[in-house]
Amino acid sequence: MDRIDRASRLIEAPPAAVYGALLDQESLEAWLPPDGMRGRVERWDPQPGGGFRMVLTYLDPTDSPGKTSDATDVVDVEFADLVPPERVVQRAVFEADDPSYAGTMTMTWFLAATGDGTEVTVTATGVPSGIEQAAHEEGISSSLANLASYVERAD
Repeated sequence: MDRIDRASRLIEAPPAAVYGALLDQESLEAWLPPDGMRGRVERWDPQPGGGFRMVLTYLDPTDSPGKTSDATDVVDVEFADLVPPERVVQRAVFEADDPSYAGTMTMTWFLAATGDGTEVTVTATGVPSGIEQAAHEEGISSSLANLASYVERAD
């Protein structure tokens, strides 16, 4: 059976606000890095077929060595599909010498309006074998918590 990493969260903001935070460079830099990391976008082209390159730096790489270097993960992300304000599909490739991080991971961000805001569900397929499922889902959950704090504060 193919592995699917998944996390979801109810965010108290309308789908348009959440979608906007997925496609704004400054917003993405603020909320996407999970706890224990910071991020910097090096390239930005928010349209289908465009994408971004993000450098994620571990604040303390001791227990979490990076994929690209001891302290960093560098990922190139393509926007494969954009359906405002319902879905963002990203194809991510990590820059790494270790073959266990090779391949293209597809992350799909589903946004569903609810009475209380937006239910955001993230699924990841094609996840490189070097990324442990529990740790990945914890990282996605952390990013979703950051996203919630970011858009709920702005709303």
